[in-house]
Amino acid sequence: MVKVKAFKGICPPAQFAKEVASRPYDVLSSAEAKKEAGEKSLLHIIKPEIDFDPIADEHSQQVYDRAVENFSIWQDNGWLVQDETENYYVYAQTMEGRTQYGLALCCHYQDYLDGKIKKHELTRPDKEDDRMIHVRNQQANIEPVFFSYPANDELDSIVGNIVKNQEPDFDFVAEDGFGHHFWRITDKATNDRITKLFEGIPALYVADGHHRTAAAARVGQEMAAANPNHKGTEEYCWFLAVVFPDNQLRIIDYNRVVKDLNGLTPIQMLDALEENFEVKEIGKEIHTPTGLHNFGMYLDGKWYSLTAKPGTYDDNDPIGVLDVTVLSDLVLDKILGIKDLRTDKRIDFVGGIRGLGELQKRVDSGEMKVAFALYPVSMKQLIDIADSGNIMPPKTTWFEPKLRSGVVIHSFRE
Repeated sequence: MVKVKAFKGICPPAQFAKEVASRPYDVLSSAEAKKEAGEKSLLHIIKPEIDFDPIADEHSQQVYDRAVENFSIWQDNGWLVQDETENYYVYAQTMEGRTQYGLALCCHYQDYLDGKIKKHELTRPDKEDDRMIHVRNQQANIEPVFFSYPANDELDSIVGNIVKNQEPDFDFVAEDGFGHHFWRITDKATNDRITKLFEGIPALYVADGHHRTAAAARVGQEMAAANPNHKGTEEYCWFLAVVFPDNQLRIIDYNRVVKDLNGLTPIQMLDALEENFEVKEIGKEIHTPTGLHNFGMYLDGKWYSLTAKPGTYDDNDPIGVLDVTVLSDLVLDKILGIKDLRTDKRIDFVGGIRGLGELQKRVDSGEMKVAFALYPVSMKQLIDIADSGNIMPPKTTWFEPKLRSGVVIHSFRE
C-alpha cells in the first residue's frame, strides 16, 4: 500500500564516513555546530551559516547559496560519492548495547498527501518553508527523515541476511558513543522483493522529521506542477527516509521544568496536587516513573512520586491516556496556569537522554522551581494517535539515537 524505491545514494567513502557524518541540523545551535564541525563535516552543508565570521543569519541568501556550493565541493573532493546503481541500504544504530536496523529508501510524496505516511505532530509553516528552500536549492534530500513501519518478518529476514553475510560498507562510533553501521543492498532481486513487500505495508509513521517530511512533499508537488509532462515517477517525486520496524524502536522520556509555582508556596503546591494525585515524598533519591500515570516531581530539594487517581485520565482515548495530557491538564494548566506549551516562556523541556539528574540540577540552580519526570510514550500509543488522525501534545516523543546526517543522501538532479 505504500510506494518505496531504491535510489543512487550519495555516500561518504568508508575512510571519510566518520568525519563527514554529523548530528542533524536541528539538534545543534549554530555556535555548537561551528565548534563541532571538522573540515569534512556535513554541518558545513546543513548549517552553512557556521562558515561565516561572525556566524551569519541562517535564513539569508548567502547562507542558502553556501549550502549549495559546499555540497558541490564535497562531491568534487570525493568526500561524498554517488553510487552508479539504485540500491536500498541497511542503516543500523547501536546505543547502550542495543542495535536497531533500518532501511534507507525513497518514499513518494503522494503517500504523504494521501495520509499513508502518518504524522503525530503539528508543523510550523516557517520551519517548513526553511526546509523547502534547502531541498529546492540542492535538488536533494541531504538529511533523511526517520520513519517506522509495522514489523514484517520477511523484511526482518532480508535485513538479517545482509548484516550476517556482508561486511558493512562503513562502521564507526561517533563522539557521543553511538555506533553507526551501513550496508549497500546491490542485488537486484533482493531490491525488487523489498519494493514488493512494502506494497503490503499499510502505512508508514513519522517518528522524527515532521518538518522535513512536509517540506519534501511540498517540493515534490511544486516540481510536479511546473512540469507539463509530469508522470509521477520522476526522481523529484521521491524523498529520503530511513524506516525501522516498530518493534525495534524505543521512545525515551521527554520531561518538563517550570520557572515558578504561579504564586504558590511548595506546601500549597503539594496540597493542590493531592486533589488528583496520590503524593508520596521520596526524599533525596531521584524518582524514576514506574509506569503509566506515575510521575516524578522535584520540588524544594525533594523528589516526590505522583500517581494520577483513577478517573483523572481516559485510557480509551488515544490522547487522554497520554501522561503529557494528564500532566498538562491537571498540573501545568490547572495549578501552574500554563495554557499553551508552545508559547509559554515559563516552561522548558528536557530530553530524557540527559538523565533525570539534569532536572534536579536546573531546579537546584534556581533557574527553575519545579521539575516533572514522565514515563515514556510507547510506539503503540504513537501509532494509535497517528491512526486516529489525532495530534500529540508538543514535546511528547524523543527518539534516540538520532539518525546521522550524511550517511546517505538522495539527489533528484537529472
